[in-house]
Amino acid sequence: MHPVVRGAGALGLAAVLATATAACESGTGTAQSGPSTASPTTPAGSASASASPNASVPPLPASLTGQQLSWQPCPAPSTAQGGDGSAPGAPWECATLKAPLDYGRPDGQTIDLALIRAVATGTGTGTGTGGQPRIGSLIYNFGGPGGSGVVTLPALAKDYADLNTRYDLVSFDPRGVGNSAAVRCLDDAATDASAAVDGTPDDQAEVTALDAANSGYTAACERNSGTVLPHVDTVAAARDLDLMRQVLGDAKLHYFGISYGTELGGVYAHQYPGNVGHLVMDGVVDPTKDPEQSTLGQAKGFQLALENFMKACAAQAGPSCPTGQGGDEGTRRITDLLASLDSAPLPTDGPRVLTQDLAVTGIAAALYNQNSWNALAAGLREATQNRTGTTLLALADAYSGRDQQGHYSNQSAANRAISCADDKSRYTDTDVQGLLPTFRQASPVFGDFTAWGLTSCNGWPVQGSADLPEVSAPGSAPIVVIGNTGDPATPYEGAGAMARQLGAGVGVQVTLQGQGHGGYDSGNACLKQAVDQYLLADRVPAEGTTCS
Repeated sequence: MHPVVRGAGALGLAAVLATATAACESGTGTAQSGPSTASPTTPAGSASASASPNASVPPLPASLTGQQLSWQPCPAPSTAQGGDGSAPGAPWECATLKAPLDYGRPDGQTIDLALIRAVATGTGTGTGTGGQPRIGSLIYNFGGPGGSGVVTLPALAKDYADLNTRYDLVSFDPRGVGNSAAVRCLDDAATDASAAVDGTPDDQAEVTALDAANSGYTAACERNSGTVLPHVDTVAAARDLDLMRQVLGDAKLHYFGISYGTELGGVYAHQYPGNVGHLVMDGVVDPTKDPEQSTLGQAKGFQLALENFMKACAAQAGPSCPTGQGGDEGTRRITDLLASLDSAPLPTDGPRVLTQDLAVTGIAAALYNQNSWNALAAGLREATQNRTGTTLLALADAYSGRDQQGHYSNQSAANRAISCADDKSRYTDTDVQGLLPTFRQASPVFGDFTAWGLTSCNGWPVQGSADLPEVSAPGSAPIVVIGNTGDPATPYEGAGAMARQLGAGVGVQVTLQGQGHGGYDSGNACLKQAVDQYLLADRVPAEGTTCS
């Protein structure tokens, strides 16, 4: 598997990072403004039909828009959802929402979408929240595509406690993900075998092996999930959001999208601009870049994040930093390590070995959050000095959704299915070989891996729906768009592009001068205050607001 595919790659953003850190610690012992449009008492109506520019989409039957959710204590997450296997407990409740498999046939077959919520507390010490009325539901998508919101929201809920005073916090497994008509491809053993195939082929034999692995993966997805594959695109997921809005009883959608979740939010705003209430985008996917451009931007972004890590490591650890003084020296040390792993994988504390692909995946995973930099330093020190790969393997496994028992969540399968259903582009081996010099120049560490990842949709049984996502949203309420200058997975420039594409008076950009993927959960008080005031007090930030 490749470390970056789209948006946040195969990651569900911070949930995977939290898992990665936990896996590293437990597996290795390494420490490491305008007026409000919301009306909490207004029942949901038929705004979605009139607000959508997609007039050809048939209206949904009352059996779906009028369904009553049965909220119950949440069970432990399924294997497909991932997580640590334990139920979240109070205050979390779970329910199932029925949605059309095909929105072109709304009276036809339905699928079940898994939801989770924590009801508004009505009390708190946040920005002017104490004793104020409930606003509605705030729906989260944490990215991927492919991350389970049912698992992720409870894991990160402490970051949103102030918002929970006036919102029901709600998340879900998008169609094709987790417990929502999950895309199923290879079993666990076959996934391990597929991951062992060299993802950066050096000769024709390795190219042939990679092609065979991709073809086998695609065939397994079609065999096991052929019915759902044509219906997991982002446009359909946006329609699911509007169905949730109606069933949850909100006149407007209040939404917090992170990473790929920003693309989903933009597609929603385009389809239903009149239904947008409060909408936040954090760690923003650039809607103007095709897969080649986006992936090249990610190669540059991860290289920049790696260089920032190496600089901090040198300042903190001095001569003991495994990447030395950073810069060219640090990059050379890492590329030397990766070159050695290509022919001689490192042992770990279990039966598996650390391959070149797994090492790059582990490095990329740790760059998503500055809190994981100590784990990355430990993993690189372990690999270069002790010649063992336990820590980097743990990071890579968390990234790929593999638990300590060897079971995989379906996040990688869902990521590929959703990406290939969305993107028309299909890249061949010849295409990639022509792109390799450019990608290698962008990143000596990540260039080959990101470039070869472009072939993953070649031969996919479903034609992609568009060249680029449509996110223009004239008439929408203001949308807050957060860009982090040190973001590796969704480079900072994407936030500006998204704000412009949303349209004048709609996209409002806020900048964080920081490190890591996204900004709200970074611990920056300035950024959190700006977003909280928007969500809780209808104070739209001034365009160009910058936090450092």
